[in-house]
Amino acid sequence: MPAAKDSQKNPIQVVERMMKLLDVLAEHPEPLGLKQIAQITGLHPSTAHRILAAMSADRLVDRIEPGSYRLGMRLLELGTLVRSRISVREVALPIMRELHGQTGETVNLSVRQDDEIVYVERTSSGRSAMRIVHVIGARAPLHVTAAGKLFLLEDGSARLREYARRTGLVAHSKNSMTTLAMLERDLDRTQKQGYATDNEEVEIGVRCVAAPIRDDHGGLIAALSLSTPADRMKPQWGALVKDTAEKICRALGHRAGR
Repeated sequence: MPAAKDSQKNPIQVVERMMKLLDVLAEHPEPLGLKQIAQITGLHPSTAHRILAAMSADRLVDRIEPGSYRLGMRLLELGTLVRSRISVREVALPIMRELHGQTGETVNLSVRQDDEIVYVERTSSGRSAMRIVHVIGARAPLHVTAAGKLFLLEDGSARLREYARRTGLVAHSKNSMTTLAMLERDLDRTQKQGYATDNEEVEIGVRCVAAPIRDDHGGLIAALSLSTPADRMKPQWGALVKDTAEKICRALGHRAGR
């Protein structure tokens, strides 16, 4: 009990101990017993057991048999996800700069995280005094962003309805789509034209167009978008963003129709 109380009072120490356990398991390809783990890490066996149990519940480690542990599959899943995002950024950035050079407007690369879009890369000249919310690390709900709508379209109708129930389709501006019927019509248009739009739905005065980025397996892994003050958005830029996104897809090994 005292050890449990100490861990609750000092969460940083718990994280440090978790990392120490992961490092030890990473250094040994074979499963390790609890006594061996405790001896190598210098942790009390009860402390190591308690932390390993929590990590096992989250699949960060696998419990092979009572008292024996190895690295868990969730680490592989997370590593694959990180690797895919890093590679997408590396491939996309020079192509994003080309698009920025053609338009002079802000170009974004974003990925999905749960019910939000996260902007992970951006090219901008800063020519506009208007605030654009799409800065690196910024988040926004899927249904009010052009990029997010691509992921909702990918989800299909059943998961779209679940998203609508779960989030309530909260408005962020007077132009936000706050009913499932409105969003479904917009996604139908997105599917037909091959790119999505945000008509001042996050912020009045800012418009956006986005196209999907797919990996070599055809999975939707990111979105390329162009953000502009509303009066500067040009109709032809939708097709231009789509063509640019397809260039990134090809660089990642994706082939249409595969």
